[in-house]
Amino acid sequence: MLASLPLLIVPFIIYNLGLAGFFGSGINGDPWASEILSIGMMSGGVFSMTLGDLMVVIGLIFFFIEILKSTRTSNASVIDHLLSTFVFVAFLVEFLLVKGAAHSVFFTLIIITLIDVLAGFSVSIRAAGRDVNLN
Repeated sequence: MLASLPLLIVPFIIYNLGLAGFFGSGINGDPWASEILSIGMMSGGVFSMTLGDLMVVIGLIFFFIEILKSTRTSNASVIDHLLSTFVFVAFLVEFLLVKGAAHSVFFTLIIITLIDVLAGFSVSIRAAGRDVNLN
């Protein structure tokens, strides 16, 4: 049952912890604009990563794992898709109703969860079509 838990709920929880002020205020009160990493490159340029960039990377890593989980063909995959849909709905409702969620990082996470839901159902339908055997 624990394997059916959608991992994209982790970025959702982390983002809401940021709204609660656990990550500081950042630039102009935006915690997601806080620079967390800066590396001088050999070209002379500087690579910098903000907390928001890190959130998107975390979301993409969990999205990759979710795509791998969606290739399972078992009864648990139906529960997994249903829970992923609930996570997407939670993202969407928060985006529409919570002022702090009106941010590009949160919107990017919404798109990642939407693609997760659509890809999960698409993979399941495709796999179910291959399981059908007509004699």
